[in-house]
Amino acid sequence: MKSSLKYFVEGYIKEITILFITLFLILTLSMVSFSQTLEEKVDEYINPHIQMEKFSGSILIAQKGEILLSKGYGMANYEHNVPNTPHTKFRMGSLTKQFTAMAIMQLEEKGLLNVEDPIIKYFPDYPEAGKIITIHHLLTHTSGIPSFTGFPDFQKTSMMPSSLEETIARFKDKALEFAPGEKYNYSNSGYILLGAIIEKVSGQSYEMFLKENIFQPLKMMSTGYDHHSTILKDRAAGYCLSNEGLINAAYTDMSIPHGAGASYTTVIDLYLWDRALYTEKLVKESSLDEIFTPFMGNYGYGWRIEDSFDRKVVAHSGGINGFTTRIARYLDDEVC
Repeated sequence: MKSSLKYFVEGYIKEITILFITLFLILTLSMVSFSQTLEEKVDEYINPHIQMEKFSGSILIAQKGEILLSKGYGMANYEHNVPNTPHTKFRMGSLTKQFTAMAIMQLEEKGLLNVEDPIIKYFPDYPEAGKIITIHHLLTHTSGIPSFTGFPDFQKTSMMPSSLEETIARFKDKALEFAPGEKYNYSNSGYILLGAIIEKVSGQSYEMFLKENIFQPLKMMSTGYDHHSTILKDRAAGYCLSNEGLINAAYTDMSIPHGAGASYTTVIDLYLWDRALYTEKLVKESSLDEIFTPFMGNYGYGWRIEDSFDRKVVAHSGGINGFTTRIARYLDDEVC
């Protein structure tokens, strides 16, 4: 999913990550003074961007199980003058993919599917390519299926409700961009199919499966599938930059992004998610190892796995109209 703030945020993330890494290495400071210094440094960096209407959101930084900063900046709703807090709920866009991948691994551990299964097993009417495209290909963006969010009519069609079957019909008959397993090319279409597989195999809606098997066990009570009609406390409004300043983001019907990007969360809940991934609360260590194994494009199952500052980092960004998100986990130092 894309947004008009994408390129700014990518640059912002690179700069602020360098700042955070530098700060957490200053271990000669006491933890209290370190936290205070960290907040001052972050404030010093972020406040000018807020004044220029180029940043508004929440930030959490933690190390080894201790939250060093958890703070909201700018407004969750400019029209009603509601500030952001650590409890503000934001649409997370493609961060949803890591939860979709986790659900797939849970179903594999239950013996209900195998990541090497061809997708024709779950979609009998899929074209011939479904016989060679596997769940693994979908997870790693190596299926060759074109991403429907890049189609010329996507912005127009994204405003209309769409069932899973209707969304899949938009891309299933399109020619593959390459032979499955040959290349990496990020595809939201693949994660739509994964969401549908979760529903077919579990007998539950995608929303309910994640709620019962991931969010509730981890007490992520402020995370879920976003529905436009739901009255959701602490939900942020989405905005974009224009030549005239901030404007309300274009409407997206949340039936469309599904397993590729339809969830909302808070920075507090993402921290609970980070901590759980150091444990076997959700899946066995062997499944976690598979999730965090880099394949083509340094992509695992719903995560990018890279080296940064001579440290291993697993991370992902997300973007959907009006929102951008990012989580980065520096595993060598337990920094998130």
